[in-house]
This record gives sequence, C-alpha cells and structure tokens, in this order.
Amino acid sequence: MYQICNNCVMDTSDQDIVFDEDGICDHCNTYYQKILPNWHTDEKGNIKLQKILDKIKKDGNGKDFDCIIGMSGGIDSSYLTYIAKKKFDLRPLIFHVDAGWNSQIAVNNIEKLVDKLGLDLFTEVINWNEMRDLQLSYFKSGLPNIDTPQDHAFFAMMYKFAQKYNVKNILTGANYSTECIRNPVDWMYYQSDVVQLRDVQKRFGSIKLKTFPTTNILNHKIILPYIKNIRIFRPLNYIEYIKKDAVDLLSTKFGWQPYPQKHFESRFTKFYESYWLFERFGYDVRRVQFSSLILTNQMKRSDAIKILKNKPYDIENIKHDIEFIANKLKVSVSDINHYFNLPKRNYKSYRSQKYIYNIGSFIMRFLNLELGGKR
Repeated sequence: MYQICNNCVMDTSDQDIVFDEDGICDHCNTYYQKILPNWHTDEKGNIKLQKILDKIKKDGNGKDFDCIIGMSGGIDSSYLTYIAKKKFDLRPLIFHVDAGWNSQIAVNNIEKLVDKLGLDLFTEVINWNEMRDLQLSYFKSGLPNIDTPQDHAFFAMMYKFAQKYNVKNILTGANYSTECIRNPVDWMYYQSDVVQLRDVQKRFGSIKLKTFPTTNILNHKIILPYIKNIRIFRPLNYIEYIKKDAVDLLSTKFGWQPYPQKHFESRFTKFYESYWLFERFGYDVRRVQFSSLILTNQMKRSDAIKILKNKPYDIENIKHDIEFIANKLKVSVSDINHYFNLPKRNYKSYRSQKYIYNIGSFIMRFLNLELGGKR
C-alpha cells in the first residue's frame, strides 16, 4: 500500500522505509534522533572547526598547498572552495576529475572560481575507452546505479593523488544541510564497492580495466585515516550553510551559474537521475533532495509536493539528452532503449562487499563516529 511520510516527502518507493504510529518515516526519525543532536553549527561547532583548520595549516606548513578540495562545479563544492579561501584562509589545491561527462556550465563554474580566487587547478582525465566500456557494462547489468563508474573514479583518483603527494587533508562538500536524507541503498548502491564494480565489468565488459582508478571501503575508512593519516573533512557541517544564500553569493561574486537540480553539473548524472532512475525504476531522487531541505527548514513540504507532481526531466529535451548519451558511448538510441527494457537487477544480483559495509556502519555508529542518514 502506498504511503508518504507526513513530515517529509519520502515514500514507499523506498522499499525499506518504515513509518511510526504518527506516519513519520525512519529517515526523519534518524535525522531527529541521531544527526540533529550531534550537528553543531554554533560555538561548539566553531571550536571543532578551528581545531581542524589549525591542523590543516600546520600540516601544510612549507608546502605549496595545505589541502585538496574535490570540485565538481556543483554548489556544495563551489561554496566550500569559496569559504576555504576567503573565510578559512586556507591554501587549497582544487582537484577535479574529468570522466567525460562535464557540462559546459560545470567547466565554466570551475574556471570562474579558480581564476577569481587565484587558486591552482589540477584535472585528472579518466581513460575514456575504459570509462565508456565500464559505463556500458553497467547499462547491460540491469542495475539502477549506472552512475557508479563516474562516482567511483572521482573518489579513487582523489585518494590516489593524496597518497602520491602525501597530502594529509582532503575537504569535500558533503554536508547535512542539503544531504541529511540519503538515497536508499536499493536506489544507489555504495559507489566504493570495487568487488561489485569488477564483477559487473567481468560479466559484461569487452576490455580489461588497466588504468581505471579503483578504491574500496577499507581504504577509505581504515587505511587512509588511521594508517596513512590522510583525513577527510566536511567543513560545511560546522557552519550555517543555506543553499539559496550560497547560490546567490556565488552568482553575484563570480557569475556562477546554478543548475536546475542537484548533481546536474554532469551530463550523464542529469540523464541518470532525472530520467533513467525515474522512468525505469520509479525512483525520484528529488524526494531525497527535497526531504533534506524540508528537514533543515530550507523548503516547504507543500512546495515539494507540488513540484513532485511534474516529471523530473524536461519532456521536450530528453530526446536530445538520450541521443547525446548514445553518441558519446558510440551506441544507437535503439541500444539505449534495449538496455532500458532489460530485466531489472539490484546489488544482490552481483558479488559485493555489502557485509563489510553493514559491519562497518554498525561499528561507526556505535562509536558515534558516523552520523549520516539512514540508507
């Protein structure tokens, strides 16, 4: 039976959603019980942030830069770049991964901020032949999370760069303010699961991945922070971060251009999140994005419900988007339609490290080291 949360807009399209007696979903209850009490943007948060900044500056003493910021051109990483330079007085190296799907707006936004802030930009370009083949493997797999190749490459390359050049501090734009509700694991399985990535490529790929960057959950959660002493920080969680205010500021100061929807700085992610997930699987990621904004008082629930009555993609332009994806991947639109009609699978259909994620999540939450929303 269909049900929608009485507090946010998450609904039973999340197959694992649980409602309490008041019709409030477990995404909301996790936020109110776990995240909000431990999320400090007040003086307590400021003290912790200052300790982090002091560490970063100390580690960077005598070096050309004291941290790296992974930048996509989206609002979160763009605003982080601005405050890192102007508010925190850091000397970041801007790190960008080009996986072949950048929109021109994203390219422009990155260039505008880097140039006007006087920062250095390092761009790592992924081998397109391998990226293309892996992308097609995910289409053929029947999995919903066909954007995994791009996401995996982003983080793997950033981690490899940090290790190679002994950079001790990585800053990301991940935050509670716009991301306190997380995508259900059935919608977007863990992008860092290299076991599943390799299994998908082994079954459906036509070439071996010789240069494609890979990482894994143990590297991210254990080896980097506790053995290599490379830490990942999310500074936006320690300040008052309001999405609309950030967009207005960057637009005014830098001519930064906003996107119609979160993550649309990537041509492929735009197609994937607005069309593919919605039409093929019935997953509308706007529910996750809007629910986060509702919980953090940046959006009215009634406004979200009104917007959700419309499709998440432009009906007039989607044909051109599909043609672009097909041409880029050197397949036909008929091939894309064929993939669309393949039997649907989920992460359970392939080898994975899910058990490690389950164990790790339990331990991290027990030790109060991870406060992320329910998956």
